[in-house]
Amino acid sequence: MRKEIGEYVFTQGDEVSSLYLVKSGLLKAYYLSDDGKENIKSFILPGDNIGSLMASYAGKTNTFSLVCVKPTELIQVEFKALYEASRADAELSSAIVDFLLAFGMKKEIREYELLCLSAEERYRRLIENTPELFDHVTQNDIARYLGITPVGLSRIKTRINN
Repeated sequence: MRKEIGEYVFTQGDEVSSLYLVKSGLLKAYYLSDDGKENIKSFILPGDNIGSLMASYAGKTNTFSLVCVKPTELIQVEFKALYEASRADAELSSAIVDFLLAFGMKKEIREYELLCLSAEERYRRLIENTPELFDHVTQNDIARYLGITPVGLSRIKTRINN
């Protein structure tokens, strides 16, 4: 599946039954609050997986939106078919366990960063771990991802550059 800049893979509230593997491109996953505030959950890079387990496994509506920041090539996998096939295939089952472990660890790291690190420490980690984001993502999106205002981000950048 190919998506262009600004195209959605899915939106918050959709019924989604698939998981996605990113072959190329860049995506932004975000929550939209009732008052219209966008909170960025993650940026999804080539080699990453994304999907809503609440929607694909539990049958709930999707809790976040996924939009392309760059032209993106995805592999779409129906969760139900994958889940059923894994019950009879030990190798596939093991691959799913690996996927879920990676998914859980990524969420644990994000949670730790938001709860235990300062905004400046989160910004420094972002620069260190994913410098390619800064060529494709707006400063407003960087600020939303870090959980700060654009003014707060500007102050951090000034401190770091001095």
